[in-house]
Amino acid sequence: MIIGTAGHVDHGKTALVQALTGVDTDRLQEEKERGMTIDLGFAYLPTPSGDVVGFIDVPGHESFVHTMVAGASGIDFVLLVVAADDGVMPQTREHLAIIDLLGVRRGLIVLSKCDLADPARRAAVAADIRSALAGTILEEAEALPVSTVTGEGIDDLQRLLFEEALHFAGRSSSGRFRLAVDRCFTLRGIGTVVTGTVLSGSVGVGDSVVVSPSGLAARIRSIHAQNRVAERGRAGSRCALNLAGDGVNKEAIRRGDVILDPALHAPADRIDAELHVLRGERKPIGQWFPVRLHNAAAEVGARIVLLGDEPIAPGATAKVQIVLESPIAAAAGDAYVIRDSSAQRTIGGGRFIDLRGPSRKRRSPERLARLQAYAVPAPEKAVAALTDVPPRYLDLGAFARDRALGADEVAGLIDRLGLVSFSVSQTQFVVSSMRWARFKRDLNAFLEAFHTGNPDLPGIGTEKLRLHLDPCLPAPAFAAAMRSLVRVGQIEVDGAWVRLRGHGVRLAAREEALWREIEPRIAGSVRFHPPRVRDIARELARPEAEIRKLLKLTGRIGTVHEVAHDHFFLRPALAEIVGIVCNLAAEHDGQFSAAQFRDSTGSGRKVAVHILEFLDRHGVTLRRGDLRRINKHRLDLFRRQDDNGPPAEASGGASSPVGRPDFKSGRGREPVLGGFDSHSLPPPS
Repeated sequence: MIIGTAGHVDHGKTALVQALTGVDTDRLQEEKERGMTIDLGFAYLPTPSGDVVGFIDVPGHESFVHTMVAGASGIDFVLLVVAADDGVMPQTREHLAIIDLLGVRRGLIVLSKCDLADPARRAAVAADIRSALAGTILEEAEALPVSTVTGEGIDDLQRLLFEEALHFAGRSSSGRFRLAVDRCFTLRGIGTVVTGTVLSGSVGVGDSVVVSPSGLAARIRSIHAQNRVAERGRAGSRCALNLAGDGVNKEAIRRGDVILDPALHAPADRIDAELHVLRGERKPIGQWFPVRLHNAAAEVGARIVLLGDEPIAPGATAKVQIVLESPIAAAAGDAYVIRDSSAQRTIGGGRFIDLRGPSRKRRSPERLARLQAYAVPAPEKAVAALTDVPPRYLDLGAFARDRALGADEVAGLIDRLGLVSFSVSQTQFVVSSMRWARFKRDLNAFLEAFHTGNPDLPGIGTEKLRLHLDPCLPAPAFAAAMRSLVRVGQIEVDGAWVRLRGHGVRLAAREEALWREIEPRIAGSVRFHPPRVRDIARELARPEAEIRKLLKLTGRIGTVHEVAHDHFFLRPALAEIVGIVCNLAAEHDGQFSAAQFRDSTGSGRKVAVHILEFLDRHGVTLRRGDLRRINKHRLDLFRRQDDNGPPAEASGGASSPVGRPDFKSGRGREPVLGGFDSHSLPPPS
């Protein structure tokens, strides 16, 4: 259990900790010269049960309230110290407000310096304290008179603290590791040491960690937990971590940084939160109100963006977006406090809801409904709510990261809620089982209607289909969903086309006979430089219009592709060409020239350029001057699924339009042969 002090300057907090533990927490020379605490102090007290209670002694002067917040953020039990000869003072009230905002629900009121007050004075101060506590978390807390001079009440206080420690359930060690740094220093022969309270999870000697938000990688060399050598540090303990690694030194780590599991490193600078404004604040909080934000041991400038229509009145609570001057390492559900920009007074505080607040449409009904779901404290209920509001899917990996959930907790969520998940690289998207069943029914109905209205097309473009379904999954997740439906036989995916299983397009008998004459003439050794329509018509003694009409029809079916005007290539030939350009790029440092491609296909320069320009239009290749490189996200645009082996996992990216000559003008967005459009993303092969 971690016990923290709170109260006005010179009310005896440090003397009280020393009387309880025998440790003078004023370690700085300046503190001893000035006779007051200006930085956090730490002490430890063994209990009869064998545990160790940690104490955090905070400064009481108004100039060091920011330091007090850093210390108070990691405590489980508070000792609110009020001097009997002085009574309730400004920092008493401010510290009490901070404790209330941080949600420290357990504590005692210590009436200190009782040797300087008679019974009447003690009674009067006790009454003032009760008045100040009204409506706060500590309203029912017990008050105990003590004197560090005469020893009055010290034994009773120690006994009460031991009882509290005995009944303290401790924080759960589930989840991933986070420690808020409040000190960093160097010890001779040991190296860099950081201290702080473990906010979640646990860590062991030898584990790899990251210093966030800087991203500095480190390794745990040794651990002291509650002032004892330990193999692991767990949630709720005060720990000293000896860190090692390239660049790890006391200048690289500062108060406010967080040592955490590498999977959690994702600093946030735009956070949606719930804000409660203190009743004593003089004015309402308006749009873009400047503040100083305190979270754990971090302090950073910020502005408050209202998500409602009206300013937030004193005593009111509302949802806001906090735009930070620099990113912090936080977790959803963390408590925070805001003070005015000049650091003169505490304004309010609350809890973080979503670490990834959007900069646009943050006040839309859809976003506010989603924010309401994010605000649910219990992860299981929050996930259930999030998969039930638009867009009706959830990036569970990001959700778990921002709440510091462990892998076992994520697996438990999926099992208990019956979620359907799609893994894309390091990301895991989930939908509810009910939504997934509806998605499959809608997909089946939509494809049936599409095939009825377009019997001569082999399927619908992937991107067009994705945009018509609810939920409208991100392209990589949609591709993963399509692959799962291919595996169970509901649909077929052919390059950029999706169709129901068994759907096919057939030529009429007369057209089939003509196609059997044409196909050999554009296959085989001439597949990379097939004859044009006029040449085929002359050779077969058929009208050009008839040959062109049939090739256009087979182009719609997907058997051939019109690479240039009246110049049709078989689909398998284009699949070979895609393989050739991939090999060329691999052999020439990722890029190749038209001449190199011409030599590889033997098709002549003019035909080679036509082929490459066709690939450029469809985003398979990206041109830079005289060289081209491969766009890996569109490689299977002209391949069949079974041409590429088992489907690979999607990279999570979308094909880049940069470098396409038609990107800004909009040219080329019209549907092209094969039933897909030039902006469709095929499922990765």
